[in-house]
Amino acid sequence: MLRWALMFLVVALVAALFGFTNVAGTSMDIAKILFFVFLVLFVVSLVFGSRATRDVT
Repeated sequence: MLRWALMFLVVALVAALFGFTNVAGTSMDIAKILFFVFLVLFVVSLVFGSRATRDVT
């Protein structure tokens, strides 16, 4: 998922470089959304992953 966010970020930067403002804005919004979804899933997996190992011992 982080790879998709980075890909949309690169698309946004290239589109902004060539002056396609609508494409750049849309790609940047998608990159932000994917990045925050990645962060939420990462934190959730850290919390539940450490909780599962604590129950075993």
